[in-house]
Amino acid sequence: MASGFSYTGGRTRCFPFWQDFQKCYAGADHPNECVNQKEDYLECLHQTKELSRAMRIQSEYLNKTAHELQDKRKAAEAQVETGGILGLGLLQSEGGQAQEAKA
Repeated sequence: MASGFSYTGGRTRCFPFWQDFQKCYAGADHPNECVNQKEDYLECLHQTKELSRAMRIQSEYLNKTAHELQDKRKAAEAQVETGGILGLGLLQSEGGQAQEAKA
């Protein structure tokens, strides 16, 4: 961390993590004692865990929507193959009966 100040003059978002890491490292007998503080600081800087989690959530969502779309297509194809007429539901009333045309 160069100065601890951002472009706008305030503290950077990761400065508290840097302070925790620096305090731990200064008082530690072995550098391995500060692994958690180091990981927190690096995560704040690079956001690797957050980005990988977001990408995993996005891929699972896309897989789920793709499977749902595929299931809908299969159901539509099965209905067409059995000779069923695909209805759009435009002519049905609230009771489920088809409306008759008024003359």
